[in-house]
Amino acid sequence: MSTTAEDLYHRYRFSVDEYLRMGETGILTEDDRVELIDGEIVDMPPIGLPHSGAVNRVANLFSRRLGERVILSIQNPVKIGDFSLPQPDIALLRPREDFYSTAYPAPDDILLLVEVAESSVRYDREKKLPLYAAAGILESWLVDIPAGKLTLYREPAADGYRTAVEATDLNGVAPAALPDCALDLRGLFG
Repeated sequence: MSTTAEDLYHRYRFSVDEYLRMGETGILTEDDRVELIDGEIVDMPPIGLPHSGAVNRVANLFSRRLGERVILSIQNPVKIGDFSLPQPDIALLRPREDFYSTAYPAPDDILLLVEVAESSVRYDREKKLPLYAAAGILESWLVDIPAGKLTLYREPAADGYRTAVEATDLNGVAPAALPDCALDLRGLFG
């Protein structure tokens, strides 16, 4: 059996605490567009105009529809276990008196995560959504800008979401946890 270069090198898996200490000590700064996924520090692509417009549109609609029924979190971290601190584009969180100023939202706090993907569709679908499902996050939406599709992922399981349904009528899309909050997303893809 021969030894390869890969056999000689081992990757180090960072914990959330170690990752946060990197920020506290200045190794990582607010200008670094990174997130922690399964112990790896991952560069996030620059945000393009279609991406930012979609995030703004969906966030604005949720804000108007839900008011104080949820905490609307935009591009802020959520803590998933000891090795992941992703930054979903939108998170609908259960209301909390401290607005999550004393602890990052955990899976039980999350009603819905929305990932808007312009150049990261495959990564979001194959890496982040399975992470969310394994953590028990009830529902995630993937806004696939290049394909002009919104897919709703529901019924989390250890190996991914059990259902993935493309929203064919963008006129009345609602999170499963908030069925009375139908959004008109017809302008989402331009």
